[in-house]
Amino acid sequence: MLELRQLHQRYADQPLLQDVNLRVAAGEIVALLGPSGSGKSTLLNIVAGLQVPDAGNVWFDGQDITRVPPERRRFALMFQDFALFPHLNVQDNVAFGLMEQRVPKRDARAQALQMLGVFGLTDLARRRVWNLSGGEQQRVALARALITRPLALLLDEPFSALDADLRVALRQEFRARIQAAGMATLLVTHDETEARDMADRSVRLVHGHLVDAG
Repeated sequence: MLELRQLHQRYADQPLLQDVNLRVAAGEIVALLGPSGSGKSTLLNIVAGLQVPDAGNVWFDGQDITRVPPERRRFALMFQDFALFPHLNVQDNVAFGLMEQRVPKRDARAQALQMLGVFGLTDLARRRVWNLSGGEQQRVALARALITRPLALLLDEPFSALDADLRVALRQEFRARIQAAGMATLLVTHDETEARDMADRSVRLVHGHLVDAG
């Protein structure tokens, strides 16, 4: 269970987040809606450990992790621009997180190949990522996120760089894979259709406060 308790954050001496409270259960996908500048990405950065809130706490499975550094949280963060490493091929991009965890390179690459098989990407293992389509790059990014078996998944506008047809095609695929992995997932989006298609429930940032979006 991921819990946000009474989070407060100011930006440019103005309140950005005010008394934000949220619970996300294991296997649950919660969409965080709001316009640009409403504080969605700031909230995601706080959950990821990239930013410390002015007040309040982030808890996971009964432990306060507010000041735990991001590399020790075992959360995976996915961005809209995929953030793949251009100097690595597809297989090594997926294996990268395992190598960071000191898994031997041969074992990490073998596990990466298995994960690519799950996504139907085995034939692309040796390709450079810049030779992939947008949809293929995003599937590689999700494979890389899931291979380390993260405790929670944080998605920041994951499909906004893709065309409309591809966004629709990927939503249900990602939902199925995320739920199968059983992770607490927070999806930041401004797209209400995306929230309906992917999330179990939605919340909205309104003037810094989190309200139920139905």
